[in-house]
Amino acid sequence: MTEFYTEERIALFIDGPNLHASAKGLGFDIDYKQLKASFAKKGRLIRAMYYTALLEDQEYSPLRPLIDWLDYNGFTMVTKPAKEFTDSMGRRRVKGNMDIDLAIDVLEMSENLDHVVLFSGDGDFRPLVAAVQRKGVRVTVVSSMRTQPSMIADELRRQADNFIELNDLASEIARKHQDRPQRPVAEDDDYDDYEDDEDDGAVVIRR
Repeated sequence: MTEFYTEERIALFIDGPNLHASAKGLGFDIDYKQLKASFAKKGRLIRAMYYTALLEDQEYSPLRPLIDWLDYNGFTMVTKPAKEFTDSMGRRRVKGNMDIDLAIDVLEMSENLDHVVLFSGDGDFRPLVAAVQRKGVRVTVVSSMRTQPSMIADELRRQADNFIELNDLASEIARKHQDRPQRPVAEDDDYDDYEDDEDDGAVVIRR
């Protein structure tokens, strides 16, 4: 059982595309209001950070309603332009990796935290987790082993102090069916045009 202490200073660091892919693989959509409230009950929630890339020169992004809602409801948004290009097979791709941005924020903020909660299964974060642990900060990773394929890298799960299976949180953070018309907490289709490519950090645009 994952342990949280009420006196702990906690911060959430959410790799947006990675978390969305995990939830989608498990068949539910995330209610971010409930997600934030759930972790606020576990300790002193200092910050909830959300990371995603946006296409450059795009007048309207399907992510914009979600980003705006999160920004107005207690999340700190970290975005940067993603670059669109065509690969060797003629597929349109978007490259916009936020790993460095997230890692720098975790390292800087860890001086004032007791517990980091990382919403990502990316194995590239293992050295970051180890560095934070050396500062005396505990790290919980939230991802999923129950998707096909698994979203959590084994090396990251082993390094973390705690691992939370995302599917086990569904009863607390899944968006209820009757909530669908309420766009603020929806992320349905926000990433459906993009497919993660772990080899080069790019995503395929699907039309």
